[in-house]
Amino acid sequence: MALLFNLLAISAIFIGSCLSKSPPKVRLIGGPHRCEGRVELELNGQWGTVCDDGWDLTDVAVVCRELNCGAANKTLSGTLYKPAAPENQRVLIQDVNCNGMEDALSECEQNEDVFNCPHSEDAGARCEDAPFSPENVRLVDGRGHCQGRVELLHQVQWSSVCKAGWNLRASKVVCRQLGCGRALQTHRGCSKMAQGKGHIWMGQMSCSGQEANLQDCPFKPLQNHCTHSEDTWIECEDPFELRLAGGDNPCSGRLEVLHKGSWGSVCDDGWGEKEDQVVCRQLRCGKPLSEARRSYGPGVGRIWLDDVVCTGEEPSLESCLHRLWGYNDCTHKEDVAVTCSETTPDFDV
Repeated sequence: MALLFNLLAISAIFIGSCLSKSPPKVRLIGGPHRCEGRVELELNGQWGTVCDDGWDLTDVAVVCRELNCGAANKTLSGTLYKPAAPENQRVLIQDVNCNGMEDALSECEQNEDVFNCPHSEDAGARCEDAPFSPENVRLVDGRGHCQGRVELLHQVQWSSVCKAGWNLRASKVVCRQLGCGRALQTHRGCSKMAQGKGHIWMGQMSCSGQEANLQDCPFKPLQNHCTHSEDTWIECEDPFELRLAGGDNPCSGRLEVLHKGSWGSVCDDGWGEKEDQVVCRQLRCGKPLSEARRSYGPGVGRIWLDDVVCTGEEPSLESCLHRLWGYNDCTHKEDVAVTCSETTPDFDV
C-alpha cells in the first residue's frame, strides 16, 4: 500500500510539472523580435490587448519571465508597434498589478471589467534579451550550406542545438530562412566527426512551420541536459536555379545562378558549346546558337562559378563539374553569355 501511495504521489508530481509547462498566454506583437512589442494576452480563448492603466516595469518583468526573454528593460506604449491593433480587437484587462514574482501575467491582480480604455492606451513592453537574428543561423559540417548541424549565434557565440523538442516544422523554417527550399530530413544521426564543440543552446522551439525566420518561433528552456551526441542535424533541398539576364528575351543573356539567396554570374574560363547545350536544355529554350554569341554586359555582385565542365548530356548545370562556389580568378568582363534558338521557354517539352 505504501508503495502504491508513493507511485501515485510521484505521478501527481509528474503530471503537475507537465501542466505547469503549458505555452505562454501572453505575446508581444509588432516589435523587432518576439521579446518586444505590444502586449497581448489570451483570455477565454480570445487574444486581446492590455490597457496601460497602472502598467509599470514590475508588470513588464512578469511578461518577460513568462516569455523567457530575460529581465524587464522598459515600459512602452503599444501604439509604437505596427500594424496597430484592429479596431474590433478587444482590450481584455486593465489595472494590472503584479508584485514582480509571478511566473505568468495571468497570476497578477487585474480587472477584466474594462471601461474607457481605447487602443490608444495599449500597453507595450521591452525585455533585455533579444533572440538570435535571422542571419545568425547556419548549417555546418555538411555538403554545402543546405545540409549540416544547426548552429545559432546567440549571445555572441555559435551554439549547436539540442534535438530534444526539434521537429520537421522547425527544419522547414531554417531551410526557408537559408534560401534552401523545403526540408528533406531532420534528426539525422551525426557521426562523431560532425558533432559540435563548445556551447549547446538549450532551447526548445515551437514552430508552426510557416514562420519566415527561426526568431519568430516561440521557445522555452529545455529541462534536460543534452550532449553533442544529440546535436540537431538537418538536410534541405538546395535548388539550383539559373537565368539569362540582360538579353532581348528570357532565352538569351548573361548567365546567372542562384546561390545562398543571391544571384551571381559564371566565369567563361573553359566555357563552350557543350555548356551552352546544358543551359538551353535546362531552361527549355531549344538549342544553343553559338554563332550568335554576344556580350550582354558585365554583371554585378558575386561570380559564383568558374571552370565549369559539361559533357553536353547533363539535364542540369548542377550535374557539371565546377570549382567550389565563389572560388574564381575572374572579373565580370569574363561573364558567360548564352543565346538559345527559342525566344520563350517551352514548358510543354
